[in-house]
Amino acid sequence: MKLIYPDFILTPTALIQETAIAFDKEIIAMASLSELQKRYPNAEYIKLPIGSLVIPGLINAHVHLEFSANKTSLTYGDFMPWLHSVIKNRETLVGECSTETMQEATQKMLRSGTTTFATVSSNGLDLIACEKAPQNVVFFNELIGSQAVMADALFDDFQSRLAASDSVKREGFQSGIAIHSPYSVHPILIEKAVQIAKKRSLPLSAHYLESPAEREWLDTNEGDFKSFFKDFLKQDRAVNTAEEFINLFHNYPTLMTHVVQANESELEQLAQRGHTVIHCPISNRLLGNGAIDLDALDAKNINWLCATDGLSSNYKLDLFEEMKIALFMHSQTPLLPLAKKLFDSVTIKAAQALKLNTGSIEEGKNADMLVIKLDEEPNEQLLLHLLLHNYPIDSVFINGTQHNMEH
Repeated sequence: MKLIYPDFILTPTALIQETAIAFDKEIIAMASLSELQKRYPNAEYIKLPIGSLVIPGLINAHVHLEFSANKTSLTYGDFMPWLHSVIKNRETLVGECSTETMQEATQKMLRSGTTTFATVSSNGLDLIACEKAPQNVVFFNELIGSQAVMADALFDDFQSRLAASDSVKREGFQSGIAIHSPYSVHPILIEKAVQIAKKRSLPLSAHYLESPAEREWLDTNEGDFKSFFKDFLKQDRAVNTAEEFINLFHNYPTLMTHVVQANESELEQLAQRGHTVIHCPISNRLLGNGAIDLDALDAKNINWLCATDGLSSNYKLDLFEEMKIALFMHSQTPLLPLAKKLFDSVTIKAAQALKLNTGSIEEGKNADMLVIKLDEEPNEQLLLHLLLHNYPIDSVFINGTQHNMEH
């Protein structure tokens, strides 16, 4: 048992003071320091710095570690040039992306406050790095392949990778399933993968309607994707329409990433079927895909999260940075409510979407906490200030284990 007594605690409903936290792997109790010291006389007391604020650890619901070696190799500005640069440089970038490189990426996420991340793994090369990561991990094994003749081999490979991630038994690690996208996965494969997810109650993720090129290809079998599929895969038609793709998920709540190009009807379907949208603002900007309308999602009560995507389409895996960019990208949305929604989207809302017992500072939740050092008294604009000012993180607790930060 451990005890901490911060100057301030950010709970789901209020900023509170004069409250201590008793915890082991979970938050056991929150009360006055004297009461908890009487209740737990043998608890280890951990002294915190002056101006300490405890907030929940951040949850990055969509990241790719397998391109963590990228810095300047890929072409930004538009989706198709970027995609061609990925194919051209893939072998080199994957070869340079060692387990150590990916472990360094997880450590950088830790230092910027991420205590849980959900990684989308296309080849399983990131499994060891994720097994060794200090964070809680949802390991999404990705299924990709649009050619029917390759379906059996691709599904066998997917099942092997899923079995490998299932074999990881450490605390805070769990398997998930990811479907790459409507244009890149044959419906037969999607059906089979969704059935596994439903049978095992695994978290399910997919990329959906990210780019204008995808939108045109799914709707008309024309546009920038036409020559791409003809040249690389000898295909002249999309394997799914946008609507057919959604129907394949059989109302199984799924994390749909990007969704920048969705129309009114598709948003209605997302809402009706309980899907969650993952918003990656920096990635969307760098790849020229536009900005999602968060107000439209809110109007339809669609749950949405903020995440970083991977270093193939970002310059860091820092959720505070991502939220700050989103704050300025969505300039028509009222500032303070947006700051609150963004913070919730990487804490309590992300935990709910991934079905994790974390994301908030309250009794019974996992002890995933950040200790932030404030330099002045917080006020009613605290969440905005957290996004803007990059306050130093003194320490991180993950499942009750303390990780001191390097400064």
